[in-house]
Parts: sequence; structure tokens; C-alpha cells
Amino acid sequence: MVTAALAPRGIINVASSTNLLTDSKNVQLVLDPSLQLLSRKQRKLIRQNPGILHSVSSGLQTAIKECKWQFRNRRWNCPTSQGPNIFGKIVNRGCRETAFIFAITSAGVTHSVARSCSEGSIESCTCDYRRRGPGGPDWHWGGCSDNIDFGRLFGREFVDSSEKGRDLRFLMNLHNNEAGRMTVFSEMRQECKCHGMSGSCTVRTCWMRLPTFRAVGDVLKDRFDGASRVIYGNKGSNRASRVELHHLEPENPAHKPPSPHDLVYFEKSPNFCTYSGKMGTAGTAGRFCNSSSPGLDGCELLCCGRGYRTRTQRVTERCNCTFHWCCHVSCLNCTNTQVLHECL
Repeated sequence: MVTAALAPRGIINVASSTNLLTDSKNVQLVLDPSLQLLSRKQRKLIRQNPGILHSVSSGLQTAIKECKWQFRNRRWNCPTSQGPNIFGKIVNRGCRETAFIFAITSAGVTHSVARSCSEGSIESCTCDYRRRGPGGPDWHWGGCSDNIDFGRLFGREFVDSSEKGRDLRFLMNLHNNEAGRMTVFSEMRQECKCHGMSGSCTVRTCWMRLPTFRAVGDVLKDRFDGASRVIYGNKGSNRASRVELHHLEPENPAHKPPSPHDLVYFEKSPNFCTYSGKMGTAGTAGRFCNSSSPGLDGCELLCCGRGYRTRTQRVTERCNCTFHWCCHVSCLNCTNTQVLHECL
């Protein structure tokens, strides 16, 4: 079972496709005690969209892996744990790292659902066939475009439904959820296939394709580094604009308001250097560092000035592999000595 919890906010719990649930036609699709942690609206959305639970679970797994990759050389390296609160206490804070978690997981759900639609894995959606006809002088729309609109709509309904209240944290989480979805949408790219005699490209058929999730992670990481610190804004009590009464404003009045693509936060991050049960930080003791790097992965910064120990280890790996027709591969075993530097 895959459990993805954003502590009491965000995506509460998602089970894997091996579980069973009864849909409107009394067909068993998913059933697992952990689903009781999902909100009523989330369970309803799963029942209405057979096949989508596996897609949501896969999207969350991809998001977690991407988070760990993007922060592998930082003091905060996106640690996770087994249990209901997979990201720990950091999701209850209002710092940059919280913003990234919400954005990347929201993007993961949207990306996975949009791709599953075009693959035919979800009964309630298909490819996006709305683009049809001529697109240019030598190409036309066709093929199977990834259904980003369905992915964004479902992601908004499913992920945002766990957010309650009207406080600053609520507005921040909703904003970062949407920023994740917007990033997937804005990174969509056009792909084309050539048609013509003898391999010529007289006419092309084109469709819209999702970006790789690494591309999404790279963009969100850049937005993490340039995130906007915000405060709670209130435009007054004009009933005509009640929907816009509560909004986010930059903490520094000289800064421009955050765009829908920006990540936002409202409190300073912990230093993540030492363990703190109260703050939910694991510290960097025992982390491996690069002794020759002046960057964030270097021993001076990653170890927070505490120093590091050096040790060697022998690693045996397969090498000099040769393919033999037909059909097996033979390899040698090569042993190398690695020098490791570990934070104190």
C-alpha cells in the first residue's frame, strides 16, 4: 500500500491500486481501511473515476522521488518516513520547504492523471481531442494529446478539498497547490510526426505532450529559490468582492504581488542543522558531503561547520559487460575503493 499524507492538510491518504472500492455500479474497485482517512469528497471522486486511484498514488510516488532528487544536496533533503505523516511536521509550517512539498505533490497528481487519461487507464477521461484541423501551413492537429485540463480539474477538486479555513496557511497551501498544477500546464510541449513520400516531411501531425516530471521539478526548484514571502491581506468588507476579500500580499510592500506560478511562504525556514523533535528536523549528522565543493553539498555548509569524518569502503560492481548472441550478457566483477566524507 502507498500512503501519502500531508499531515492534517493537503492529500491525506492514498492507497494503491491493489486495494478494492465499490463504485456506483457496485463493482469492487478499491477497499482498504486507510481510505477512511480520505475526505468524503475525495472518496466520491475516486468512485466516480474508476482507475484513477492508481494514477493518484503513482503521481505522489513520483513527486516524492523528485523532491528527494531536487534536494539531495541540501541540508533539508526532503526526508520521508513510513506512517500517516509521510513528510513529517514540516507540512504544518509555513516555510519554503512546505511550499515546495505542496506544489510538487499537486503537480504529481495532475501530471499522472493527465497521462493516464491519454493511456486509457481511467474510464472517465480520454485523450484531449479538442485540437483538430489545420494548425499551420504544413501541419495539422491530430494524434492523442495528454489531457492536461482533466488533470488540472481533478487535481484541484481532489487535492484542494483537504484544505479548510480562511487563514494565511490555507491561502498559502491553495496557492502552492495551484502553482504546481500551473507548472505542469505551462511546460506542455508540441510534438509532431512527419508524413510524406519516401520519408519526406510534407505534412506533419501534431499533438500536445506533457513535460517530463524532471522538467517540472527543475522549474519548481527554481521557484523555491525565488519564493515570495507573503502576509495575509484583507480588502475590506465590500460584499460585491467577497470572494477576493482574503488574499496574499508581499511582506515587503516594495515587492510585486506573487504570480500564480510563484511559490509563497510566510515564515523563515529552520536551519535543519540539528535534530529537533519539536521542529521535526532530522539534522545533517551522518549525511555524506563533498569535501572539494564550495557549494551547498560541500562539507563546510552541509555539516554546518561541525566537521566531518573520512572513511574508505570497497565496492564491487559488475563491469566490462559483453552481449553474446543469442542471448545473454557476461560481466566481470570490478572492485573499487571509494572515499566517503560523513558529517559529524
